[in-house]
Amino acid sequence: MRVVVVVIGALVTLGLAAFGVVAAQKATSSPLAFVSGPAPRVEAITPAAAAPTAPVVRVADARPAATSPTTLATVPTISAASTNAAAAAAPAPMRLAQKTGGTAVAAGTPTASAEPPPAERKMPACDKPGGMGLARVVEIDTTGGPGFGFEHFKQYDFLRDKEVVLTFDDGPWPENTPAVLKALTDQCVKATFFEIGEHAMWHPEIAKEVAAAGMTIGSHTWSHKDLAKNPYASDIEKAKQEIEMGVSAVHMAVGGPIAPFFRFPDLQHPPQMMSYLAERNIATFSTDLDSFDFKLRKPEQVIKSVMSKLEKRGKGIILMHDFQRHTAEAMPELLRQLRAGGYKVVHMVAHAPVTTLPQYDDMVRQQDKLSVTNTRPVSSVVKTISE
Repeated sequence: MRVVVVVIGALVTLGLAAFGVVAAQKATSSPLAFVSGPAPRVEAITPAAAAPTAPVVRVADARPAATSPTTLATVPTISAASTNAAAAAAPAPMRLAQKTGGTAVAAGTPTASAEPPPAERKMPACDKPGGMGLARVVEIDTTGGPGFGFEHFKQYDFLRDKEVVLTFDDGPWPENTPAVLKALTDQCVKATFFEIGEHAMWHPEIAKEVAAAGMTIGSHTWSHKDLAKNPYASDIEKAKQEIEMGVSAVHMAVGGPIAPFFRFPDLQHPPQMMSYLAERNIATFSTDLDSFDFKLRKPEQVIKSVMSKLEKRGKGIILMHDFQRHTAEAMPELLRQLRAGGYKVVHMVAHAPVTTLPQYDDMVRQQDKLSVTNTRPVSSVVKTISE
């Protein structure tokens, strides 16, 4: 009997040992995973019953157990059935394509090179019989304060042969500016107006008329002071005030956005103010062709000045003054001669409007505090009833 018991005991012992080996092997091949410490572990698991689709991602719990920081944190078990149910309920995971330019792009998302090119904006047809019309519209990005006009700046030559940009300084001014606007509109062309702040505050109705006609409006200081001379040359704050009050005043007069385009009076460009405009992201405009119309007295002289210089240069940014009566009178014939000579007009617009500074807005309001009720145009206040 003892022999039987001993034999049975031995068999039981051998059976338990074999069971332990099998259990250990199963534990090794089990889908359970273990993570030592708080670091997360990511596994891609494809259930056997599932079709070969995108893998389901599991993240091990990175939090250590409460009993001890050395306690193992177990990855939650996900069975094939629960995985399939979760996959059916949730949207498919996003697949990331290869990074392009350092940015991960979702698979299936069109890249920049795959996108169709934007449709070109077509120039509206001129509705004026025999009108000249625009050749191009160019957009200027004023970031960093670029300079234009070969008289002082040589970097940005954006005009093609026989192309001109029309620019006017010192307005707005009664009779003259409206006459210039009419000549431009009759030919379906547009120009850039660098307005003096004081003039714009005196004649806001004309400033609004310029904007309504689709012209580009920049600034030309508050009161047309030469910033290369004292006291402005020796006092940068005074020079900044002259520039910024001009920007604020023109902006107020127009009652809407204006371009971050600026022209220095007398084309004097103090280096410290060029640096300041660069910080403000305001572009500076000189000229390619100065008409010198402020020295002339007759319309035909203005026309001859512009056309003779164009014949030599072939293209350019033209500087004129809508403040001058003879310039306003010259415009219809000048535009006709430009067209007859094969010249084409290019219109400049800004990528983004200028931002005024509150402290200078307040200074302009103080200058105009006695005129707060004088907002109606002269024609609606004073009328000729007999002559």
